[in-house]
Amino acid sequence: MPRWMPQAKERLRDAAIELSAERGYENVTVTDITERAGLTRRTYSRYFTDKRDAFFAGMEQLAAAVGAAAVEADESLGPWDAAVVALRTVGDQLVQFVPTAELRRQVIRTSPELQERERTKAALVAGSLAEALRGRGAPAPLAGVLAEVGVIAFNAAFDRWLDDPEGAAYSERFDAVVAELTQALDS
Repeated sequence: MPRWMPQAKERLRDAAIELSAERGYENVTVTDITERAGLTRRTYSRYFTDKRDAFFAGMEQLAAAVGAAAVEADESLGPWDAAVVALRTVGDQLVQFVPTAELRRQVIRTSPELQERERTKAALVAGSLAEALRGRGAPAPLAGVLAEVGVIAFNAAFDRWLDDPEGAAYSERFDAVVAELTQALDS
């Protein structure tokens, strides 16, 4: 068997998600995942530390991408607008790389263990965004609130996009969530 298997990480991730959707997350083992992917446990261990990791591969990259996008946003933007630009930009990029996102969402909704990890992912993204906003001069408490609210809007827009991926683009869904949020806060 060759030492390098093409798209091994993606095959393992997809196998974990598909099997969990079929059987339930708690009823799937790492061995089941590796067998479905046609790979070994050793290969699995190269990419993931445990079964949950397959569902959250790239989590650190998402947080870093959001933070970087906020840093790179036009200097004239205030903290909220910089957060909105960053989250919209990264969201548009993210939806291009999520072929199993709907199945993943279904599995996460049925597993408290995965829901906890999903909250950790959101906290990492919010933390990275808040740090970027502080770097742009926003006071720490405000940066934290704006980042948390922004991540909630990001996730709401992503859910709307998953509900109808053939409909409006992610950025349109995100802009609609931000507009609804702004209207609610103004009333």
